[in-house]
Parts: sequence; C-alpha cells; structure tokens
Amino acid sequence: MHKPILLAAFALMTVFPATAKPADELIPAALRVSAPDFTLTDVQGKQLTLSSYKGQVILLDFWATTCGGCKVELPWYVDFDKKYRPKGLAVIGLDMYGETPELIKPFMAKWNMNYPVAVGTDALGERFHLREMPLTLLIDRNGKIAVSHAGIVDRAAFEEAIKQLLQ
Repeated sequence: MHKPILLAAFALMTVFPATAKPADELIPAALRVSAPDFTLTDVQGKQLTLSSYKGQVILLDFWATTCGGCKVELPWYVDFDKKYRPKGLAVIGLDMYGETPELIKPFMAKWNMNYPVAVGTDALGERFHLREMPLTLLIDRNGKIAVSHAGIVDRAAFEEAIKQLLQ
C-alpha cells in the first residue's frame, strides 16, 4: 500500500539529490577527485587558471546575475572572501548564463564581489557536472573536490567546511 509513496519519494530524491542532503559534509580526503583545470579570461580581462590557485582552498561558485538562489548566497560568499582570504581561501565566480562583462561588472560592484569572476562555457559546466544552479564546490589545497553542492548551501555548514579545509 505504501509503494507508490516510496517510489514517488525515491523519484524526487533522484531528480533533486541536493534536497536529500541536509548539510555539506567533506568528502573523505582519500575519496576526493581532482577538480578539472580550466583557463578563462575574467571580466577584468585577466587570465584565470584554476590550477594556479593550488595550495589555497577554493570556493568555486557557478552562478548567474538572474539566478534567485545565487543572489541568496552571494552575500555569504562575499563575507567568506573577506573573512577567510587572509587564511588561504580563494573565491572564484563563474557566470554560467553567458552574460557579458558589461552586464556582470556593475552587478559585481553592487554586490561588493571583490573576487575573480569569469564567464563559463557549457563545456566547462559539463566537466563539473552542472545540472542546476547555483552549484558551489569547495576544492582543497591539493586541488581535489571536497564538497560539491547543487542548490542553495546551508551557510553555517558550508562555513564549517571552509574552516576545516583551511586548518
């Protein structure tokens, strides 16, 4: 009698796996995989290569100016950047809607985004298994993915994960 309800719940968990996970736990170090490297030009015209940040903890945020969930998280990421950059955190934003630097730069100024932002590509999104936005990754100092979270992160849990990786 409960089979249809269980099947419906399983279907929802399969389609929306991020909603089934209450907090962001670090992937055990031995199970982490290397983050795919990329080189893009940021909106300021500078070269942005992910591997050049090795040795730092990286918060890699796939977002867009019109993404509602992204706007919820942006103030948190700006705060994390201010608070943890001196301890080795690098925040990088990748706009995934193909918006132009002319549109992105005023948005960055309005939201006090003082970290590098580049326009990502569909191919790059595929390499990171981007299926919904926002998508946020924490990459450890060795360039390995320690957290991959689709949807809005739990701010406190995400900050705790950042602190653990910075230790």
